[in-house]
Amino acid sequence: MSEITEPSVAADPSVLAGLDRWRELQVRQQPSYADTERVAEVAAKLRTLPPLVFAGEVDNLRDRLAAAAAGRAFVLQGGDCAETFESATADRIRNRVKTILQMAVVLTYAASRPVVKMGRMAGQFAKPRSSDTETRGDVTLPAYRGDIVNGYDFTPESRAADPARMLEAYHTSSATLNLMRAFTQGGFADLREVHSWNKGFAANPTMRRYEQIASEIDRAINFMDAAGAYSDELRRADVWTAHEGLLMDYERAMTRIDSRTGTPYDTSAHFLWIGERTRGLEDAHVDFFARVRNPIGVKLGPTTDVETMLRLLDRLDPEREPGRLTFITRMGAGRIRDALPPLLEAIRAEGSTPVWVSDPMHGNGITTPTGYKTRRFDDVVDEVKGFFEAHRAVGTYPGGIHVELTGDDVTECLGGSEQIDEATLATRYESLCDPRLNHMQSLELAFLVAEELQAL
Repeated sequence: MSEITEPSVAADPSVLAGLDRWRELQVRQQPSYADTERVAEVAAKLRTLPPLVFAGEVDNLRDRLAAAAAGRAFVLQGGDCAETFESATADRIRNRVKTILQMAVVLTYAASRPVVKMGRMAGQFAKPRSSDTETRGDVTLPAYRGDIVNGYDFTPESRAADPARMLEAYHTSSATLNLMRAFTQGGFADLREVHSWNKGFAANPTMRRYEQIASEIDRAINFMDAAGAYSDELRRADVWTAHEGLLMDYERAMTRIDSRTGTPYDTSAHFLWIGERTRGLEDAHVDFFARVRNPIGVKLGPTTDVETMLRLLDRLDPEREPGRLTFITRMGAGRIRDALPPLLEAIRAEGSTPVWVSDPMHGNGITTPTGYKTRRFDDVVDEVKGFFEAHRAVGTYPGGIHVELTGDDVTECLGGSEQIDEATLATRYESLCDPRLNHMQSLELAFLVAEELQAL
């Protein structure tokens, strides 16, 4: 698969022209670069670099998501709010992969279905911001938009948008992907090993309520082993990559034309999603991602109306292809039970089958009196419960969860079995953007979701 810049048998000139139409439209949440020629140079360099993911992998994921849309699989998306170049270490990547694998084992057993595992990893470097600037005291500087754009340090030099960061994001993503593949294909993902980690978690006195599920999984694994049914497939795992498709110069540069079909694929990740701030129906992001072959997600907040949702469906999935479109709902614990059912009913009446995934994080943000952005674990759990309740009421399938998490023992979200309180937040608050569930909170959420899945 290669980038084709001139008409050929494999590339229709109108396809190439269409991929650049976004430049003529409203482009939201983009940085202001001082040197536009340098942006073009970096983009040209990115076009010459190998793809990070391949068309066949993307097609396989779309098939897996089609199964989730039909109720035959469950989706787990998890990872950092915003990856940083500094955090792309072997230990931290391993811990994130480990957490996702641990959660997936529990969910697979509870759902009695395959779990489609996607990491917010190897590309989640750009973040939308509510304001273009940040003010501290008498100083106003550009907002931090993620390591792919600028630095977090509050200095003019750090906050200046630097096109060269796109190249660093590419190389960091490549290194992360290499390690992810090594971990998931080289024995680290062996089901017996992953389950042994969960047994230790469930043995914790504060987690005793989950011991029964852990014991049931243990018996199932032992039975497969004794029956000779423990195959190589249980010693490895597929973990797909996903990020918000936000920085348009990067996403366009990473888009390649599949030489087999002449179809564009965004090779920066297997799965891309469009955020609430950039899903304008006539805007650049929707136009661009409507043209690529990747499965696409769209965030839907509590004010989303049926007409807007149906128009997004028409723009992004006109052929109603199973696995193409995922609606990621982020309603807030107090609103999901009222806001989600009308959307589910409208889609069911229309006859479409998108994947429905709950993001219980972004609608539940609060700020403490001491200035920490945080979330209450109980609110996260309540939104997930509301998500399942809404689907049960309408008769649709709750297809997955989308969670900001880390494999580290940070203290960024309140509550959970560790009873993190406001005083504790300061001890290990490491996120540069939004608060994440730590390792223990992530596993606790997985066991709670497992109880919901068993009740389906």
